Amino acid sequence: MARRIDHLGIAVRDLDRAEALFGALLGQAPGPRERVESEGVDVSFFRTGESRFELLAPTRPDSPIQAALDKRGEGLHHVCLAVDDIDAEVARLRAAGFQLVGEAPRPGAGGCRVAFVHPKSAGGLLIELSQPPPGGGGH
Repeated sequence: MARRIDHLGIAVRDLDRAEALFGALLGQAPGPRERVESEGVDVSFFRTGESRFELLAPTRPDSPIQAALDKRGEGLHHVCLAVDDIDAEVARLRAAGFQLVGEAPRPGAGGCRVAFVHPKSAGGLLIELSQPPPGGGGH
């Protein structure tokens, strides 16, 4: 079961420009950048209360973020829900008939394990599930 909205993922073409824009908008500096090789992205987070904005910029042409930018341009890419047990959530959602992207949870930013619910199963919205690493931490 989802505990809270963890973050909103925003697809961007230029991470430097997006960090400057969100920095001015939110009145704060971003957290440290991180490269997520499995997804082909560089990410940057801005905390807003219990949630965050995640800026995602592609690092290679075959990145899912590059595909999203090519198809829809910059903007909202996904909504991420924090979960305690991602394996149980993936099994629950599959049993309920939801289509997931990929076969199993995979490494994400901040040492989290992540999985994605396909937009075709979620009213047109890409949903990310994120479980923090043992001992907390995460993004």
